[in-house]
Amino acid sequence: MKVILYIIKKEFKQIFRNKGMLPIIFVLPVLQLVILSNAATYEIKNIIFGYVDADNSSISRGLIEQFEASIYFNVSNRFSSEKEASMAMQDGTIDAYLNIPTHFERDLQKNKTNDIGVFIDAIDGSAAGVINVYVTQIIQRYNRNIGTDLIQVSDRGEKPNSIESIPLFWYNNTLNYKTFMVPGILVLLVTMITLFLSGMNIVREKEIGTLEQINVTPIKKHHFIIGKLFPFWVLGMGLLTIGLILAKVIFNTPILGNLVLLYAYTSVYILVILGMGLFISNYTDTQQQAMFIAWFFVVIFILMSGLFTPIESMPKWAQVVTEFNPIKYFVEIIRMVMLKGSGFADIFPLAIKTLSYAIVMSGLAVWSYRKTT
Repeated sequence: MKVILYIIKKEFKQIFRNKGMLPIIFVLPVLQLVILSNAATYEIKNIIFGYVDADNSSISRGLIEQFEASIYFNVSNRFSSEKEASMAMQDGTIDAYLNIPTHFERDLQKNKTNDIGVFIDAIDGSAAGVINVYVTQIIQRYNRNIGTDLIQVSDRGEKPNSIESIPLFWYNNTLNYKTFMVPGILVLLVTMITLFLSGMNIVREKEIGTLEQINVTPIKKHHFIIGKLFPFWVLGMGLLTIGLILAKVIFNTPILGNLVLLYAYTSVYILVILGMGLFISNYTDTQQQAMFIAWFFVVIFILMSGLFTPIESMPKWAQVVTEFNPIKYFVEIIRMVMLKGSGFADIFPLAIKTLSYAIVMSGLAVWSYRKTT
């Protein structure tokens, strides 16, 4: 036990003496959490919007005013013709435009239905879908306000009965995208920092020759591995603590579940990442090699974790592959615990898979490490 404590003490001294490593541990996670949580959002604002108003009626002007009042649209252009608006979209000066036809108000009052052309630049398909939702919501809201209905009336001229839905948003009633993203970004930071630091630290020992010196000492294999990786396990738990504090203070992210449960799961998850770091370091000779290989796997794991895109929308083969992705389970669990207040029974199936992953990765890492005596 004393041997392990001496190695741990030595590792902490080595970490805090490395001036290049300290910013990575304490400054980079804070900056990344603040910046990424604000940047990683599907919410689109300042949409450059134009319109063609061939009717010039009170109803058409009222509709344009609805777009001008929206925080999502920047209504900057009025075009005299549809051709002029199309050229502006082709040039990239506008993102979308509205084409209000002649006699729009008259036909709306007479026939109780009418068509409006909405043209959206769809080079970015996901952004175009979001813009379409915004436009549709504004038109439907304005349609209700002026007392019209786009549903065809019956032969007797009576409006048919309609069904009105009243949405109730659970777990994120303000539909704040940061509430959804902050826990996932926190997983990203804990994973990347812990993996990179643990992998590069051991490889650094190879580069400077101290690893060979340790290998010929009476220090046992398990003493060395535990002493080497334990400080990074502590740093990973510390990163989680810092991230949770920032999430609450800066983003007001709800933490409804049991923090003890979250820390218990994270302690197992970090063992997975440390095992990966040790496994990579055992087969690399330089820090650049370790960084490249670690980054290669982390990028794949992150993109297939459901952090940015739903797993359900992936191809079937990708959904099968992502079952072996440990980051996927952490993303799901941290959102369940923080946002839903899920308990042990709720996360148990995912926790078992993570524990199995930790056993396998730790076993591979220990097996691949060769200590010469």
